[in-house]
Amino acid sequence: MSGRIRSSRRPLIVAAGAALVTAFAGGAMTRIDDWYRGLEKSALNPPDWAFAPAWTVIYALAVLAAVSGWKAARTSAERAWLISLFFFNALLNIAWSGIFFTLRRPDWALAEVAMLWLSVAMLIVLTVRFSRAAALYLAPYLAWVSFAAWLNYRVVVLNGPFG
Repeated sequence: MSGRIRSSRRPLIVAAGAALVTAFAGGAMTRIDDWYRGLEKSALNPPDWAFAPAWTVIYALAVLAAVSGWKAARTSAERAWLISLFFFNALLNIAWSGIFFTLRRPDWALAEVAMLWLSVAMLIVLTVRFSRAAALYLAPYLAWVSFAAWLNYRVVVLNGPFG
């Protein structure tokens, strides 16, 4: 029985751990410094304090999506594909922060955010086949990345060229 309980918690432990690693890695690369404060931004840019709660909700929903998808996957191949896509998405999520904030290249980050958006869309397309709930949990993530891409675009337009 205890082995069964542990294996039933495995998706949650793995997904939550991956979300925490992603959040901390991306956060470590996010520097709200004089360079960032000096950028012209869209009038719709949220205040700096709003990003942490927004990402917290998105990561929590992504964990729910991953767990729902993991449990609903019909085969180990589907499960492996799902985990791979979530892993790739996490790498893209972290990379955006590094490119935008650490490298100070909003222009490159704009190209990268398109790949991040596609990875979220691919997750939705994959998960909806066997877990409508998982796909719905990812919808706010796609909306947020769409908004972030637009904000990134405005930074490029208002401040470019970079490099």
